[in-house]
Amino acid sequence: MNMHAANVTAPPLPRKLSDLGLSQVMMRDILLKTMFRMNLDQVSELARVCCLTIPLTQELVDLCRSQKLLEATGTLHANSGGEMGYQLSDAGKARALDALSQSEYYGAMPVPLTAYEEQMKRQSIRNIKITRDALIGSMGHLILPDELLDHLGPAVTSGRSVLLYGPPGNGKSSISYGIRDAIGDKIYVPRAVEYSGQVITVYDPIVHSKAEEQVDDPGSLRRSGNRYDSRYIYCERPTVMTGGELNLSMLDLNYNPTARTYTAPLQMKASGGIFIVDDLGRQEEPPQALINRWIVPLEMNYDILALQSGEKFVVPFDTLVIFSTNFHPNEIFDGAALRRIFFKIKIDGPSQENFLKIFALVARKKGMPLDEKALLHLLKVKYPTINYNYANYHPVFLIDQMISVCEFEGIPYQMTPELIDRAWENMFVRDEVIAR
Repeated sequence: MNMHAANVTAPPLPRKLSDLGLSQVMMRDILLKTMFRMNLDQVSELARVCCLTIPLTQELVDLCRSQKLLEATGTLHANSGGEMGYQLSDAGKARALDALSQSEYYGAMPVPLTAYEEQMKRQSIRNIKITRDALIGSMGHLILPDELLDHLGPAVTSGRSVLLYGPPGNGKSSISYGIRDAIGDKIYVPRAVEYSGQVITVYDPIVHSKAEEQVDDPGSLRRSGNRYDSRYIYCERPTVMTGGELNLSMLDLNYNPTARTYTAPLQMKASGGIFIVDDLGRQEEPPQALINRWIVPLEMNYDILALQSGEKFVVPFDTLVIFSTNFHPNEIFDGAALRRIFFKIKIDGPSQENFLKIFALVARKKGMPLDEKALLHLLKVKYPTINYNYANYHPVFLIDQMISVCEFEGIPYQMTPELIDRAWENMFVRDEVIAR
């Protein structure tokens, strides 16, 4: 019986070696390399490291023995339930070294690309249906206009692409993270994927957060069925966030010439989750070039990657891409590129009413008493100088500045017109020529 994570069906547990979808030679060589590199000699240890069941691991060990690559040591390990030990024969060591010269990859058996594609269909980001309540729940700490949620909800539920644009400091990044939190379910991420005999590592502890699982009680007569193909790791839906450092090479397979293995590109690591491109327009590559790279994936839901040999192959592109920029879209994209981005949502500064709500919330959280005279000074004297352009980051900035002054002067936290003036001075830099 398959286990479900929310509505995600787990990858089925392989019952026979053929269920793994890999060539016998590849499985044999990974087993030999793992024994050689990690100095393992027991089936239970090999099963854990290679992410196989004990019966399948024993079958592989027996295959290697029949080919005179492994031999039983004839010693039973007393501390491991009387398990038989195995060691590489001279022929086995020679085979392991030869296999390592072709690829340093060892450990978890990879998942064939076709099986990975099937699992991605089972857990597609496009299967997610987010309710208004879930969005409000994940963004409850943000003061947002109702009409913004009207636009965001359908955009996220579509699982397509979203462009958030508007002046800086109004929470585009916070909204991106709120979307991630609203999705909130879990998927199965392969440790590695195999294509054409090449191994591509996918699981990345920096990107993927392991989810807690229900563990069967060994003393219980009933098993909960908490079993699936352990070549996958049960994770929160991934979020990859990049900013000004993003370049086109990060979207290609990364080949390690020393280890002769591949690492999945960022968008493949983000499969089943969210890829956030923050600060679009600050990268070395022009935004148009980044969008051009994504035209096919965004429209066709697949991506094309290339091996060192030049051979190209197709992988699923199952990612909600959120672009966030402080530029007006017309400044950085042509019409064709804009058509490819499914939803375009402007994130503006707050109204005066929402600005005051945010200000009061921040003040309460930081223990700063509100003062009517100081607030009137801020609204009637300071904001007219910048055409009443309120931004969501202003309250935190101004209150933190006043707190710093109070702490330095050794006085209780307080808000006065004079302190507002001092805080305001630090929020903007005066235009002037500096003599050098």
